[in-house]
Amino acid sequence: MLETAQKYGISVSTLQRYLKNVPQSQAVSYRIHPIAITLQMDATYWGRNFGVVIFMDASSHRVLHYRFLRGKERISDYQAGISCLQDQGFTIRAIVSDALSGIKEAFPEITYQYCQFHQLQRIRHLLTTNPRLPAAKELKALAHQLTQSSRLDFEASLEKWEQKWKDFLQEKSYGEDGKWHFTHRRTRSAFYSLKRNLNALFTFENFPADQVPRTNNAIESLNSVLKMRLRLHRGLSKERRELLIGNILGAYNPDKH
Repeated sequence: MLETAQKYGISVSTLQRYLKNVPQSQAVSYRIHPIAITLQMDATYWGRNFGVVIFMDASSHRVLHYRFLRGKERISDYQAGISCLQDQGFTIRAIVSDALSGIKEAFPEITYQYCQFHQLQRIRHLLTTNPRLPAAKELKALAHQLTQSSRLDFEASLEKWEQKWKDFLQEKSYGEDGKWHFTHRRTRSAFYSLKRNLNALFTFENFPADQVPRTNNAIESLNSVLKMRLRLHRGLSKERRELLIGNILGAYNPDKH
């Protein structure tokens, strides 16, 4: 805030008074000439009950729209954002997003690319950063080839792993509840996550080069900028925090970061 006040030659208290009187909005769109776009979408949080979902043009990396979140993100937040952009005349050729339950089904008319970075996060969560079992170690190494692989190569590697470890995947143990359970449930979950998402992980191959990115890394970079800036302005009220985030998103220039 001090940096902004100095820029305009006013005191911090005067800037705070101005900001207090600025009308707030849950959703602000940046009017850029409507075009056909690939839309990158992701949410970032500060604590459990405050966040923002960002809608970014994959080509220019400009923020087209954002919505503040008061709690857990919902499909309706994304539906409202996309509707807002479509009302402005944007044609959305594809969306790149994480695996929020129901998000693909909510937009059946729009091609969906599941962010490979988020898929890797899921694998890391299930297998940990240092898995103990040989099968899990091999699967984790295979998963890390995702962002450099074609679908054909990755699918072939995944099938080879499955054939090698098919008996391992079917092993069961008798639990304390008196029932049989798969012994290696986390490894199974990691494998079937990759297998189930295979189509959506390589959607980008159906488009011209660079038209649809395979990850949401551009938004992740912006999220890092937001986190850094908010750390410098701790103690702001919720209203001023929202205004600061809005100003950062509106002025964000990826070429300067």
